[in-house]
Amino acid sequence: MSKRDYYEVLEVAKTASEAEIKKAYRKMAMRYHPDRNPDNKEAENKFKEASEAYEILSDAQKRQAYDQFGHAGVDGSAGRGGFGGGGGFADFGDIFGDIFGGGFSGGRQRGPQPGADLQYELEVSLEDAVAGTTVDIRIPTKEICDACDGSGAEKGSDVQVCPTCHGQGQVRMQQGFFSVQRTCPTCHGAGKIIKTPCKKCRGEGYTHSHKTLSVKIPAGVDNGDRIRLQGEGEIGETGAPRGDLYVRIRVKQHKIFERDGNTLYCELPLAFTTAALGGAIDVPTLNGKASLKIPAGTQSGQRFKLAGKGVKSVRTSHVGDMIVQVSIETPVKLTEEQKEILRSFEASLQGKHHKQHSPKEHSFFDSVKSFFTGEDDKKDDDKKDGPWN
Repeated sequence: MSKRDYYEVLEVAKTASEAEIKKAYRKMAMRYHPDRNPDNKEAENKFKEASEAYEILSDAQKRQAYDQFGHAGVDGSAGRGGFGGGGGFADFGDIFGDIFGGGFSGGRQRGPQPGADLQYELEVSLEDAVAGTTVDIRIPTKEICDACDGSGAEKGSDVQVCPTCHGQGQVRMQQGFFSVQRTCPTCHGAGKIIKTPCKKCRGEGYTHSHKTLSVKIPAGVDNGDRIRLQGEGEIGETGAPRGDLYVRIRVKQHKIFERDGNTLYCELPLAFTTAALGGAIDVPTLNGKASLKIPAGTQSGQRFKLAGKGVKSVRTSHVGDMIVQVSIETPVKLTEEQKEILRSFEASLQGKHHKQHSPKEHSFFDSVKSFFTGEDDKKDDDKKDGPWN
């Protein structure tokens, strides 16, 4: 069976530019790649056909020979499943890297690798997180060795290009249909061989030390927020930039306040006399004391809002509120005289007006009584027997 025209395979004109050919092949590869069409022989064959066409048309010399002599002019350069000899494989790597996120890096030598990002966990108080502050942190770091200028070799000695990977740091290995890249086992990815390592850095090219950084904590930061310090991360390879340092905030637990976003919560113990009679009390906030009016008859668990006494958002100018929840405290360690006063007070509440003094108590016990006597069930049955049934 004769081969189809390569331009026809990629569905491009004979005058197509290099970019148009690459775009067309990328489209074909995405459509017919075996990973996307498992156990589909037809798709596999079309993928191989498109790969073979691209191998020829992406190479200027091979394309010229093909245009002049047809398949006969390139039979020695193609036909092995689209991944045959020649220098076209690096271009395949670019395309597969775009489609499948890397793994087909081809034969091009990689450039200097930038340094890795680092993370530092910083614990701050709630007060500092809300108001903002500046904190000095001390972190381990790597610096280019001044004895060998980062080469890793003793001065005056030679640094040889790795004979296995030819300075690339990676070697290509064939695994069935695909060719994959792996770290060079000879130089371990360095791309070079150092026969006489630098005595100061032991061939690493950098030394270990510590540095102190001043970190500005913006007002309103919360647990999990990160502050980026550009260029303060791991050192990169020669000629490459450092990575970044991310300072992750962890806010200490507070003795008085709890925070939820921009809202502060505070549980306030309240004397039962103040809860019964009402009054004004001072409550703590992160900005000092604030006065809170307690209405007469306040119940335990009741909440009050102090507007604008919460946290200012780190991203906007909005300031949250503070929620005060009162917890009525029962007196303890009473004297006999105090107990007698309370007994007299309790007796004064009894009588026909008792229900209005303790409405929740009476409502609860009325419900309990109905539960045990079955009055609630009887009322439900009466409703079922209504004229509408």
